[in-house]
Amino acid sequence: MPRQRHAAPSRRTRVRRVHERAAYDRATIDAVLDAGLICHLGFVHDGQPFVIPTLHARIGDRLYVHGSAASRTLRSLSEGIPACATVTLVDGIVLARSVFEHSMNYRSVVVLGLATPVTEVDEKGGALEAFTEKLLPGRYGDARPPTRKELKATSVLSLTLDEASAKVRTGGPDDGDTPDAELDVWAGQIPLVMRALAPVPAEDIRDGIPVPAYARRYTRVGFTG
Repeated sequence: MPRQRHAAPSRRTRVRRVHERAAYDRATIDAVLDAGLICHLGFVHDGQPFVIPTLHARIGDRLYVHGSAASRTLRSLSEGIPACATVTLVDGIVLARSVFEHSMNYRSVVVLGLATPVTEVDEKGGALEAFTEKLLPGRYGDARPPTRKELKATSVLSLTLDEASAKVRTGGPDDGDTPDAELDVWAGQIPLVMRALAPVPAEDIRDGIPVPAYARRYTRVGFTG
């Protein structure tokens, strides 16, 4: 069981701005990481900052990120380098009476740590299965598993979740107790949800292969409406 925290695990993960929106418990952190489809991985290589979007999956107390072994940026991380991974889910647009008070409703996580390469075959294979099952539960059992050559061509990096924090905003605007509340300007929030459309088959798919149920009724906990 992950440790339950009610305070920042380190000084650098402590949320300073609007700190009342911070969450350090693993239940909140894990829920955001598991719901998000994309993470952004930030690091510095040869003095140049990079932030790259990539697939991710959480297995227990580790966050795994996916990439190509041919990627120059991921090769630099594979030596082991301090990195920052972020996942953000946008839940709504918040409209206030003043431009200054407009905001967004969101759930976000920041993970800090040393990104290290996954080289052990079974661990790398488990990470690829987790990537696939995270995108579409049930798909890994249907699709052809990766070959050793494909595993070699894939880069997988991992970070521990020892230094992770979440920040969450919900609700409407915060200007109800200010003079702006007297303005004749509509205020409130516009909820946003992600919705899957009907699956589109590949142009060259053979006749008679049905759309699997997990694709026909695609949903994600905490992500799709």
